[in-house]
Amino acid sequence: MLEELELTDLGPIPHATIQPSAGMTAITGETGAGKSMLLNAVKLICGGQADSSRVHPGSIRAWAQGIFVANDGAAAWQAAKEAGVEDDDGELYLSRTVPAQGRSRAVLNGKTVPRTVLARISEDLITVHGQADQLRIASPARQREFLDDFANNTEQRIAYEQAWRAYHAAVQRLERLRTQEADMIQRADYLRESIARINQADPQPGQLNELKAHRSRIENAAQIEHGVSMAMAALDGAPEEGVEGTINMLGHAAAALRNIHVGGVFDELANRLNSTVAELDDIRFTLAQQLPDEHDAADLDELNARIHELNELVQRWGPTLDDVIAWRDQAMLDLEDMDASPEKQAELEKQRDKALKHAMTAARALHDTRVNAAQALSVNVTKELDSLAMPGAELDVQVRERATLDANGLDDVEFLFRPFPDSPPLPMGKSASGGELSRLMLAMELTSASTHMQQHAKGEPAMTFIFDEVDAGVGGKAAMELGRRLAILARSAQVIVVTHLPQVAAWASKQFVVTKGDGPGGIETTVRQVEGNERLKEIARMLSGSSTKTSHAHAQELLAECVL
Repeated sequence: MLEELELTDLGPIPHATIQPSAGMTAITGETGAGKSMLLNAVKLICGGQADSSRVHPGSIRAWAQGIFVANDGAAAWQAAKEAGVEDDDGELYLSRTVPAQGRSRAVLNGKTVPRTVLARISEDLITVHGQADQLRIASPARQREFLDDFANNTEQRIAYEQAWRAYHAAVQRLERLRTQEADMIQRADYLRESIARINQADPQPGQLNELKAHRSRIENAAQIEHGVSMAMAALDGAPEEGVEGTINMLGHAAAALRNIHVGGVFDELANRLNSTVAELDDIRFTLAQQLPDEHDAADLDELNARIHELNELVQRWGPTLDDVIAWRDQAMLDLEDMDASPEKQAELEKQRDKALKHAMTAARALHDTRVNAAQALSVNVTKELDSLAMPGAELDVQVRERATLDANGLDDVEFLFRPFPDSPPLPMGKSASGGELSRLMLAMELTSASTHMQQHAKGEPAMTFIFDEVDAGVGGKAAMELGRRLAILARSAQVIVVTHLPQVAAWASKQFVVTKGDGPGGIETTVRQVEGNERLKEIARMLSGSSTKTSHAHAQELLAECVL
């Protein structure tokens, strides 16, 4: 449930705070006053696209925040915890900052997150129904999405999508084998020759660098021998010349300190000298191993030949020897797929048929959910149409099974609408006037919202539904009934409706008015809650365009009538 919506410097609104009712809240105001900015704020905190052109003139940034209440076990909290956010008394703070220049910033409970995180969390908290759906719903794809959403068949759709991808991959492998056989044979010959060439050389990881280092030692053997010999002479000394080496001299120094027999600092220094002697002795041993082997020079030609052989591999399949080995290993896998033998083709056909069988099973499970949902949707929407002063109007949701699969299953989904009993059922958008289509959309949205509400976990705060002026083209008795239907929905869910109809606004528990006027920065929009006499005046204005004695009395009568 949305506890509070706050925004600053968004469009013409310098600042606004709305604390909607837990039931039904109406947002009203004259056309062009800026009601759409409240919806833009909601879309921002729900991870929508940021538009810097909507920053209030003269401001450096726009900001919006929504505070939602959700139980700890709710799906929204699970997503929040995955993003590293801990429970804060059951409240989720979703906010967006949109600078006049630069990138927007999404924040969840004080933690900066990708805007996709806000989108993921908000889908479990709030649903927005707007006029744009009237155009989108005419497309078969959107109708299928609407039906799937109503069916709540996410599990079946995911299972089918996985099966479809596996089947599609199997088909592609088989098609490549059949249609590209000549190219594959040529490619396979190249891979076989290349693999044989590399295997003959038998390269090992890191081998080329090791060989080059070894060759460098052989080529510099004289310098190495001279340097190592000089270093070892300095450590060992030259007994034949009576020269004492460093190791022996340090040993004598350590012995001299111990002969003091006082201990303390002298023994400590003697120990340090002994440690140095041990380290130097290890160095001397290592140096002795570095003296060139007299056989190395004889192996130089063989060594150069091996380096030349490996360099040729690197030049063709490099840039490093490890890349050559990786290329060879991948080529061996590719070669298996290029096996165009009858046995290989039969194997791929078997894999394809198995994947198709699995995909068909998943598609029929998905089909069953759609058929059941189509029947329920048709019945429920038709009932809603009757309550919206369209007796005899009917929605018929058709789910026709095809012989072949595609990425969405086996089904062609079509919404057929009959606006009056004698009318033939025709596709949506071709069989209804603007007003009829508006009421049809309302019936569908109310049915969808009721279903989402029923699916919502018991004991959780109410789901939030926002209806954005979807009452366009509706009036009179239908408008009154629409308001009543929204009020009934608001018994179990939070409903926020942006409306220009007094018959709808009068059913709300709370009403906010958006007005435009002069401000310090020019034309500005304010949002305020109206109660008591102020609300009466607003309802009267909505009824007649001004607050007169007659419209005032009519408004009182309307508010008194709009009680469940």
